[in-house]
Amino acid sequence: MNTRLNHWKRPVVQHLIAGAMFLAALAMESPAARAQHASTDSIHSFSLKEALDYAARNSVKVKNALLDYEIQAESNRAITSQALPQITGSAGYTDYFQIPSTVVPGSFAGQPNKKFVAFSFATSNSANYGITLRQILFDGQVFVGLKARQTSLDYYTKSRELTEQGLRANITKVYYQLLLSKTQIALIDADISQVQELQHNTSEMFKNGFAEKLDVDKATVQLTNLLSTKIQTLNNIDDGYLGLKVLMGMPVRDSLVLTDSLTYEMVRDGVLGDDYKYTDRRDYQLLEINKKLNLFDIERYQKQYIPTVSLQANYAQTGYGTTFSDIYKGLYWYPSSFIALDISVPIFDGFNKQANIRKSRLTLRQTENNMEAMKISIDNDVKQAQLKFAAALASLGYEKQNMELAGSVYDQTRKKFEQGLGSNTEITSAQTDLIQAQNNYFNALYNAIAAKVDYQNATGKL
Repeated sequence: MNTRLNHWKRPVVQHLIAGAMFLAALAMESPAARAQHASTDSIHSFSLKEALDYAARNSVKVKNALLDYEIQAESNRAITSQALPQITGSAGYTDYFQIPSTVVPGSFAGQPNKKFVAFSFATSNSANYGITLRQILFDGQVFVGLKARQTSLDYYTKSRELTEQGLRANITKVYYQLLLSKTQIALIDADISQVQELQHNTSEMFKNGFAEKLDVDKATVQLTNLLSTKIQTLNNIDDGYLGLKVLMGMPVRDSLVLTDSLTYEMVRDGVLGDDYKYTDRRDYQLLEINKKLNLFDIERYQKQYIPTVSLQANYAQTGYGTTFSDIYKGLYWYPSSFIALDISVPIFDGFNKQANIRKSRLTLRQTENNMEAMKISIDNDVKQAQLKFAAALASLGYEKQNMELAGSVYDQTRKKFEQGLGSNTEITSAQTDLIQAQNNYFNALYNAIAAKVDYQNATGKL
């Protein structure tokens, strides 16, 4: 009976071993080796700072934020142009097929008064050209627009910085997560090496009659599970690299190598204090700039009550003739010129300006309310980040100790098993506990670094 049972189990075990060897061949191929097999355009070796600098130059979001700044700069040029002289030229030529007539009472030509007489005062051909200059001497709205130019540029500068800050937070988290994945792969490789050794030793013990075939099969299953875990982890790393490239604005065909490192000490030594200022947050700075723009808006409408003054000058030449040749030869050309001062005094507009001023003041109050709400939100963000980081550090310390203890338990259990003093169930359980402890440690390590990034982001120091 046992012989038939062993004969039935042998093909299953052989398939498991063959599958394990196939998975090992796949898993042993590093991301760098797989990257060489793929077609790449460029290879980039980046520290975190270099990755952030690259993103600042290539991210579509940052590029569009820079374009918003340039668009506002051109709008400022349009505002400036209103305060500069406006010069226009004009030219025209008229050829009458029927010369217009002017009708006067007949008494003007010695005829009955009730009869009308038509006279033509125009020539069949006429031409003119001239130049006009107009200069604003005083316009309150234009002057307010000139004052607000730099503030409007500051608004888009701060918007770009806010966009970059959010991008830095996301890239930093993904970068560190990939670094942790590299360390996790190294530990999985160590686990695989241990299980491979265990499988070999168990097989030798089985050949010598000191272990059961079931013990060999369990070791093979453990090895297969670890190799599958490694392949899945490598696939997650590849997905993470693709996501990081997209965030950075890097072509996915390019190869990316991360050169920084992340250790337990780097996370543990991060000290988070209570010293922060609202003005360090870029979104609060943006509200401050928006408040300035609201004040300029109120001033602009208030200046509409003040008269506007402009200067205009014109010089023109007008030519007449019965044919185009008379005009072309310049026989009958007459100059004209003038200078004029225009003053426009607002008297009554149906309370339009008053309504605009009140609306702008209400908008200002909304901005001030948003600033107060932002202060509360910042306090909440900082406090939550502090609590989250403190809890993550505590959990990280426990998980590190637990991982080390699980490793020690596994080593002792394996030695007992190899000496024939322990069971396969004990070593399988110890191996499972070790893998779980390792996963818990890496999760705690990532949670801690993510909480640290969130704190830096909340205090405006990222």
